[in-house]
Amino acid sequence: MSNDQKPRPGVRFITVSADEAGQRLDNYLLRSLPGVPKTRIYRAVRKGEVRVNKSRAKAETRLDAGDQIRVPPISVTERRDAGQVPSQWAERIRRAIVLDRPELMVINKPTGLAVHGGSGVSVGLIESLRKLYPEQRYMELVHRLDRDTSGLILVAKKASVLRDLHAQLRGDKMDKRYLALVAGKWPAHTRLVNAPLEKISLKSGERMVRVAAGGRPSKTAFRVIERFPGATLIEAKPITGRTHQIRVHSLHVGHPILGDAKYRFDESDALTVSLGLKRLFLHAAALSFTVGDETISLEAPLDEELTSVCDALRSRR
Repeated sequence: MSNDQKPRPGVRFITVSADEAGQRLDNYLLRSLPGVPKTRIYRAVRKGEVRVNKSRAKAETRLDAGDQIRVPPISVTERRDAGQVPSQWAERIRRAIVLDRPELMVINKPTGLAVHGGSGVSVGLIESLRKLYPEQRYMELVHRLDRDTSGLILVAKKASVLRDLHAQLRGDKMDKRYLALVAGKWPAHTRLVNAPLEKISLKSGERMVRVAAGGRPSKTAFRVIERFPGATLIEAKPITGRTHQIRVHSLHVGHPILGDAKYRFDESDALTVSLGLKRLFLHAAALSFTVGDETISLEAPLDEELTSVCDALRSRR
Protein backbone atom coordinates (compact mmCIF):
# COMPACT_ATOMS: atom_id res chain seq x y z
CA MET A 1 0.00 0.00 0.00
CA SER A 2 1.42 3.44 -0.96
CA ASN A 3 1.89 6.23 1.56
CA ASP A 4 -0.93 8.16 -0.11
CA GLN A 5 -3.52 5.48 0.60
CA LYS A 6 -5.05 4.85 4.00
CA PRO A 7 -7.76 2.28 4.66
CA ARG A 8 -10.76 3.63 6.49
CA PRO A 9 -11.28 1.81 9.81
CA GLY A 10 -14.20 -0.64 9.72
CA VAL A 11 -17.77 -0.01 8.79
CA ARG A 12 -19.16 3.42 9.65
CA PHE A 13 -22.73 4.50 10.27
CA ILE A 14 -23.66 8.09 9.42
CA THR A 15 -26.94 9.74 10.36
CA VAL A 16 -28.31 12.24 7.84
CA SER A 17 -28.96 15.65 9.40
CA ALA A 18 -31.92 17.89 8.61
CA ASP A 19 -29.63 20.21 6.64
CA GLU A 20 -28.46 17.30 4.47
CA ALA A 21 -31.94 15.89 3.78
CA GLY A 22 -33.14 15.79 0.19
CA GLN A 23 -29.81 14.88 -1.40
CA ARG A 24 -29.29 11.91 -3.65
CA LEU A 25 -27.36 9.09 -2.03
CA ASP A 26 -24.53 9.26 -4.59
CA ASN A 27 -24.05 13.01 -4.13
CA TYR A 28 -24.04 12.59 -0.36
CA LEU A 29 -21.35 9.91 -0.55
CA LEU A 30 -19.22 11.84 -3.04
CA ARG A 31 -19.15 14.77 -0.62
CA SER A 32 -18.68 12.63 2.48
CA LEU A 33 -15.85 10.56 1.01
CA PRO A 34 -13.45 13.05 -0.61
CA GLY A 35 -10.70 11.30 -2.53
CA VAL A 36 -12.69 8.13 -3.24
CA PRO A 37 -13.07 7.59 -7.01
CA LYS A 38 -16.63 7.91 -8.29
CA THR A 39 -16.45 4.43 -9.79
CA ARG A 40 -15.67 2.95 -6.37
CA ILE A 41 -18.61 4.72 -4.74
CA TYR A 42 -21.07 3.64 -7.43
CA ARG A 43 -19.77 0.08 -7.24
CA ALA A 44 -20.27 0.04 -3.47
CA VAL A 45 -23.87 1.22 -3.90
CA ARG A 46 -24.57 -1.24 -6.73
CA LYS A 47 -23.17 -4.21 -4.77
CA GLY A 48 -25.14 -3.33 -1.64
CA GLU A 49 -22.08 -2.45 0.45
CA VAL A 50 -23.77 0.86 1.17
CA ARG A 51 -27.09 0.52 3.01
CA VAL A 52 -29.73 3.07 3.97
CA ASN A 53 -31.66 2.10 7.10
CA LYS A 54 -30.26 -1.45 6.74
CA SER A 55 -31.67 -1.82 3.21
CA ARG A 56 -30.08 -1.69 -0.21
CA ALA A 57 -30.58 1.61 -1.99
CA LYS A 58 -30.01 3.08 -5.44
CA ALA A 59 -27.65 5.91 -6.26
CA GLU A 60 -30.59 8.23 -6.96
CA THR A 61 -32.33 7.49 -3.62
CA ARG A 62 -33.32 10.73 -1.87
CA LEU A 63 -32.23 10.90 1.75
CA ASP A 64 -34.41 11.98 4.66
CA ALA A 65 -33.35 13.49 7.98
CA GLY A 66 -32.54 10.69 10.41
CA ASP A 67 -31.68 8.12 7.74
CA GLN A 68 -28.76 5.93 8.80
CA ILE A 69 -26.21 5.17 6.11
CA ARG A 70 -23.89 2.18 6.36
CA VAL A 71 -20.53 3.01 4.75
CA PRO A 72 -18.10 0.12 4.19
CA PRO A 73 -14.31 0.37 4.61
CA ILE A 74 -13.07 2.17 1.50
CA SER A 75 -9.48 3.14 0.68
CA VAL A 76 -9.15 6.83 0.08
CA THR A 77 -6.45 8.46 -2.01
CA GLU A 78 -5.78 11.61 -0.05
CA ARG A 79 -3.95 14.71 -1.21
CA ARG A 80 -1.04 15.49 1.07
CA ASP A 81 -2.28 19.05 1.50
CA ALA A 82 -5.98 18.32 1.63
CA GLY A 83 -6.17 18.82 5.39
CA GLN A 84 -5.16 22.49 5.39
CA VAL A 85 -6.35 25.72 3.89
CA PRO A 86 -3.39 27.66 2.44
CA SER A 87 -2.49 30.34 4.96
CA GLN A 88 -2.66 33.09 2.33
CA TRP A 89 -6.33 32.30 1.74
CA ALA A 90 -7.74 31.41 5.17
CA GLU A 91 -7.99 34.94 6.56
CA ARG A 92 -8.96 36.45 3.20
CA ILE A 93 -11.89 34.04 2.94
CA ARG A 94 -13.07 34.83 6.47
CA ARG A 95 -12.93 38.57 5.75
CA ALA A 96 -14.78 38.04 2.46
CA ILE A 97 -17.97 36.70 4.08
CA VAL A 98 -20.68 39.31 3.51
CA LEU A 99 -23.67 37.28 4.75
CA ASP A 100 -23.73 34.28 7.08
CA ARG A 101 -27.08 32.74 7.97
CA PRO A 102 -28.09 29.26 9.18
CA GLU A 103 -29.23 28.28 5.69
CA LEU A 104 -26.69 30.02 3.44
CA MET A 105 -23.53 32.07 3.14
CA VAL A 106 -22.50 34.72 0.61
CA ILE A 107 -18.82 35.35 -0.11
CA ASN A 108 -17.20 38.27 -1.92
CA LYS A 109 -14.69 35.95 -3.60
CA PRO A 110 -11.22 37.39 -4.18
CA THR A 111 -9.70 37.13 -7.64
CA GLY A 112 -7.27 34.24 -8.10
CA LEU A 113 -9.20 31.81 -5.91
CA ALA A 114 -10.81 28.87 -7.70
CA VAL A 115 -14.27 27.97 -6.41
CA HIS A 116 -13.32 24.29 -6.15
CA GLY A 117 -10.20 22.14 -6.33
CA GLY A 118 -9.06 20.25 -9.40
CA SER A 119 -7.09 20.92 -12.61
CA GLY A 120 -3.94 21.68 -10.66
CA VAL A 121 -5.73 23.52 -7.84
CA SER A 122 -5.37 21.63 -4.56
CA VAL A 123 -7.92 23.54 -2.50
CA GLY A 124 -10.65 25.86 -3.74
CA LEU A 125 -13.22 28.06 -2.02
CA ILE A 126 -15.71 25.32 -1.15
CA GLU A 127 -13.04 22.96 0.21
CA SER A 128 -11.59 25.82 2.24
CA LEU A 129 -14.98 26.69 3.73
CA ARG A 130 -15.55 23.08 4.76
CA LYS A 131 -12.17 23.02 6.49
CA LEU A 132 -12.60 26.41 8.15
CA TYR A 133 -16.08 25.50 9.41
CA PRO A 134 -15.93 21.76 10.16
CA GLU A 135 -19.02 21.98 12.38
CA GLN A 136 -21.10 22.82 9.30
CA ARG A 137 -22.01 19.42 7.87
CA TYR A 138 -23.42 20.67 4.59
CA MET A 139 -21.91 23.30 2.33
CA GLU A 140 -22.37 23.39 -1.44
CA LEU A 141 -21.78 25.99 -4.13
CA VAL A 142 -25.01 27.32 -5.63
CA HIS A 143 -23.26 28.67 -8.73
CA ARG A 144 -19.70 29.27 -9.90
CA LEU A 145 -17.34 32.08 -10.75
CA ASP A 146 -14.22 31.80 -12.88
CA ARG A 147 -11.00 31.71 -10.89
CA ASP A 148 -9.98 35.22 -11.98
CA THR A 149 -13.46 36.71 -11.52
CA SER A 150 -14.11 38.38 -8.17
CA GLY A 151 -17.39 39.07 -6.44
CA LEU A 152 -20.50 37.60 -4.88
CA ILE A 153 -21.01 33.85 -4.78
CA LEU A 154 -23.67 31.83 -2.94
CA VAL A 155 -23.04 28.79 -0.72
CA ALA A 156 -25.99 26.72 0.54
CA LYS A 157 -25.93 25.19 4.02
CA LYS A 158 -29.02 23.06 3.48
CA ALA A 159 -29.87 20.72 0.61
CA SER A 160 -33.41 22.12 0.45
CA VAL A 161 -32.04 25.65 0.07
CA LEU A 162 -29.67 24.49 -2.67
CA ARG A 163 -32.58 22.98 -4.63
CA ASP A 164 -34.65 26.14 -4.24
CA LEU A 165 -31.81 28.43 -5.34
CA HIS A 166 -31.07 26.20 -8.32
CA ALA A 167 -34.72 26.49 -9.31
CA GLN A 168 -34.40 30.28 -9.14
CA LEU A 169 -31.34 30.12 -11.38
CA ARG A 170 -33.13 27.94 -13.94
CA GLY A 171 -36.22 30.13 -13.89
CA ASP A 172 -34.30 33.41 -14.21
CA LYS A 173 -35.60 34.47 -10.78
CA MET A 174 -32.11 35.08 -9.41
CA ASP A 175 -30.65 38.40 -10.53
CA LYS A 176 -26.85 38.40 -11.00
CA ARG A 177 -25.07 41.47 -12.31
CA TYR A 178 -21.41 41.88 -13.20
CA LEU A 179 -19.21 44.88 -13.86
CA ALA A 180 -16.63 44.55 -16.63
CA LEU A 181 -14.18 46.95 -18.25
CA VAL A 182 -14.02 46.28 -21.98
CA ALA A 183 -11.78 47.59 -24.70
CA GLY A 184 -13.14 50.24 -27.04
CA LYS A 185 -16.44 52.10 -27.25
CA TRP A 186 -19.26 49.68 -26.48
CA PRO A 187 -22.19 50.44 -28.84
CA ALA A 188 -25.13 51.88 -26.91
CA HIS A 189 -27.55 49.85 -29.06
CA THR A 190 -25.90 46.53 -28.15
CA ARG A 191 -28.07 45.63 -25.18
CA LEU A 192 -28.49 41.92 -25.76
CA VAL A 193 -26.04 39.38 -27.16
CA ASN A 194 -27.79 36.20 -28.26
CA ALA A 195 -25.06 33.86 -29.50
CA PRO A 196 -24.84 30.07 -28.92
CA LEU A 197 -21.70 28.81 -27.21
CA GLU A 198 -19.77 25.55 -27.38
CA LYS A 199 -16.75 24.20 -25.52
CA ILE A 200 -13.68 23.13 -27.49
CA SER A 201 -10.23 21.75 -26.68
CA LEU A 202 -7.17 23.14 -28.45
CA LYS A 203 -4.24 20.98 -29.56
CA SER A 204 -2.36 22.26 -26.54
CA GLY A 205 -5.06 20.77 -24.31
CA GLU A 206 -6.38 24.18 -23.28
CA ARG A 207 -10.17 24.34 -23.04
CA MET A 208 -11.94 27.27 -24.64
CA VAL A 209 -15.46 28.44 -25.38
CA ARG A 210 -16.51 29.89 -28.72
CA VAL A 211 -19.60 31.12 -30.53
CA ALA A 212 -20.90 28.36 -32.80
CA ALA A 213 -24.19 27.75 -34.59
CA GLY A 214 -24.48 24.31 -33.02
CA GLY A 215 -23.68 25.50 -29.50
CA ARG A 216 -25.98 25.85 -26.51
CA PRO A 217 -28.35 28.85 -26.52
CA SER A 218 -26.71 31.71 -24.61
CA LYS A 219 -27.91 35.23 -23.83
CA THR A 220 -26.33 38.15 -21.99
CA ALA A 221 -27.86 41.59 -21.40
CA PHE A 222 -25.46 44.54 -21.37
CA ARG A 223 -25.70 48.17 -20.23
CA VAL A 224 -23.15 50.97 -20.46
CA ILE A 225 -22.16 52.37 -17.04
CA GLU A 226 -19.34 54.79 -17.92
CA ARG A 227 -17.26 55.62 -20.96
CA PHE A 228 -13.52 56.23 -20.85
CA PRO A 229 -10.89 57.00 -23.50
CA GLY A 230 -10.43 53.64 -25.25
CA ALA A 231 -12.58 51.62 -22.82
CA THR A 232 -16.10 51.22 -21.44
CA LEU A 233 -17.33 50.12 -18.02
CA ILE A 234 -20.36 47.92 -18.62
CA GLU A 235 -22.89 45.98 -16.58
CA ALA A 236 -23.53 42.42 -17.75
CA LYS A 237 -26.50 40.31 -16.74
CA PRO A 238 -26.23 36.67 -17.84
CA ILE A 239 -29.67 35.37 -18.78
CA THR A 240 -28.26 31.89 -19.30
CA GLY A 241 -25.37 30.48 -17.30
CA ARG A 242 -22.75 29.11 -19.68
CA THR A 243 -19.04 28.77 -18.97
CA HIS A 244 -17.12 32.01 -19.77
CA GLN A 245 -20.36 33.44 -21.19
CA ILE A 246 -19.80 37.14 -20.47
CA ARG A 247 -16.17 36.96 -21.58
CA VAL A 248 -16.94 35.26 -24.90
CA HIS A 249 -19.98 37.38 -25.69
CA SER A 250 -17.94 40.54 -25.07
CA LEU A 251 -15.23 39.29 -27.41
CA HIS A 252 -17.87 38.29 -29.98
CA VAL A 253 -19.07 41.87 -30.37
CA GLY A 254 -15.49 43.14 -30.62
CA HIS A 255 -14.94 44.43 -27.10
CA PRO A 256 -12.97 41.92 -25.00
CA ILE A 257 -12.72 42.36 -21.24
CA LEU A 258 -9.44 43.94 -20.18
CA GLY A 259 -7.04 41.64 -18.38
CA ASP A 260 -8.49 38.52 -20.02
CA ALA A 261 -5.58 36.25 -20.94
CA LYS A 262 -7.81 33.79 -22.79
CA TYR A 263 -10.24 35.88 -24.85
CA ARG A 264 -8.49 38.98 -26.13
CA PHE A 265 -7.17 41.11 -29.00
CA ASP A 266 -3.69 42.63 -29.33
CA GLU A 267 -5.25 46.08 -28.84
CA SER A 268 -6.92 45.06 -25.58
CA ASP A 269 -3.65 43.54 -24.38
CA ALA A 270 -1.82 46.81 -25.02
CA LEU A 271 -4.41 48.82 -23.11
CA THR A 272 -4.31 46.35 -20.22
CA VAL A 273 -0.53 46.71 -19.96
CA SER A 274 -0.65 50.50 -20.16
CA LEU A 275 -3.07 50.58 -17.22
CA GLY A 276 -0.97 48.24 -15.11
CA LEU A 277 -3.94 45.88 -14.81
CA LYS A 278 -2.75 42.45 -13.74
CA ARG A 279 -6.07 40.61 -13.47
CA LEU A 280 -9.34 40.06 -15.28
CA PHE A 281 -11.60 43.10 -14.88
CA LEU A 282 -14.78 41.14 -14.24
CA HIS A 283 -16.59 41.44 -10.91
CA ALA A 284 -19.88 39.93 -9.68
CA ALA A 285 -21.19 43.16 -8.20
CA ALA A 286 -24.84 42.49 -7.34
CA LEU A 287 -26.95 39.50 -6.39
CA SER A 288 -30.67 39.23 -5.60
CA PHE A 289 -32.59 36.07 -4.65
CA THR A 290 -35.32 34.87 -2.32
CA VAL A 291 -35.25 32.67 0.76
CA GLY A 292 -38.78 31.70 1.71
CA ASP A 293 -40.78 34.93 1.52
CA GLU A 294 -37.71 37.14 1.99
CA THR A 295 -35.90 38.86 -0.87
CA ILE A 296 -32.19 39.33 -0.27
CA SER A 297 -30.28 41.88 -2.35
CA LEU A 298 -26.53 42.35 -1.93
CA GLU A 299 -23.88 44.49 -3.57
CA ALA A 300 -20.09 44.27 -3.59
CA PRO A 301 -18.27 47.38 -4.85
CA LEU A 302 -15.18 47.18 -7.00
CA ASP A 303 -12.03 46.59 -5.00
CA GLU A 304 -9.19 49.11 -4.75
CA GLU A 305 -7.25 47.62 -7.68
CA LEU A 306 -10.16 47.86 -10.12
CA THR A 307 -11.26 51.27 -8.83
CA SER A 308 -7.74 52.62 -9.38
CA VAL A 309 -7.84 51.45 -13.01
CA CYS A 310 -11.08 53.41 -13.57
CA ASP A 311 -9.51 56.45 -11.90
CA ALA A 312 -6.48 56.16 -14.19
CA LEU A 313 -8.76 56.13 -17.23
CA ARG A 314 -10.71 59.18 -15.97
CA SER A 315 -7.43 61.07 -15.71
CA ARG A 316 -6.88 60.53 -19.45
CA ARG A 317 -9.97 62.50 -20.45
